[in-house]
Amino acid sequence: MASAPNPLTPHDLTVAADLRLHRIQQAVKWTVYALLLVNFGYYVAEDSIRAVHTLTAESTFFDWTNNFAVTIDESAWFILLFMFELETYALSDDALKGWVARLLHGVRLLCFVMIAHTIYAYADSVINLQPTVPVEDATNLCDLADQDLSYVYNLEYTAITPETCEGLSSAAQFYRVGDDPVVSDIAGLSLERQLAWADVYEGVAWLLVLLAIEVVVRLQDRGVTGGALMRTAKWGKSLLYLSILGVGVYWATLSHWLYLWDEILWIGGFMAIDMNLSEWRKEMLEEEMLEEEMAAVQA
Repeated sequence: MASAPNPLTPHDLTVAADLRLHRIQQAVKWTVYALLLVNFGYYVAEDSIRAVHTLTAESTFFDWTNNFAVTIDESAWFILLFMFELETYALSDDALKGWVARLLHGVRLLCFVMIAHTIYAYADSVINLQPTVPVEDATNLCDLADQDLSYVYNLEYTAITPETCEGLSSAAQFYRVGDDPVVSDIAGLSLERQLAWADVYEGVAWLLVLLAIEVVVRLQDRGVTGGALMRTAKWGKSLLYLSILGVGVYWATLSHWLYLWDEILWIGGFMAIDMNLSEWRKEMLEEEMLEEEMAAVQA
């Protein structure tokens, strides 16, 4: 007669549930990463389209990097996300030593430089958009047709030609948009200024998120799992996520739904890093408990 299978213990059920949860988390994480990669391709294409309207033969190297600031920024964040994934999940503590640690820190420093450039480019755009320079001898956009100028409103650029000029704006006065061969009416110029400030805030907010994650990683790397600094970093990061989401909602009110979607995905991506950190912290606490139990037995 066959013996009855041994019933699963509470510990076995807990381990099985943790394993299922871990698999779900990993599936969600890599799905978010894949969707972020798709969005990255969109931003590269968007920057390329903008370059057609804003860059000329006289454009400087900084003009080019300024125009492709989003592409540079997204590239840096992707690399950082990969670095955090290695440091908080893929590589063991023993592997994160020596030349590997130095390499990760060097790549991270390069990413910081790229992100700092992006914030500088955003701030430069804010400054360049402040002067209100009217376009002379133009009471209609058709007066500017075929002058290699573009009209912008709500980040949408359209070359001003005899075929397009009548449907772009009914205003009687137009203004230069920064130093680019681009013009807009007063409503369009005001909106460009607001969007430029939104870019600056978003860039700074994400940089602060990065700082908070760095604090948590460095603390846990030293064996610290709690304390005031850890709590401040975690709560500050949550508040920053909410504010960034608010910027995404603002973009959505202007029909830039993809920007909101992108914010949600990036928050999801870094929450995946938070999950890695939580698992790491859980392992550290379990090791501490095991060491305390062993010390109690030996005593």
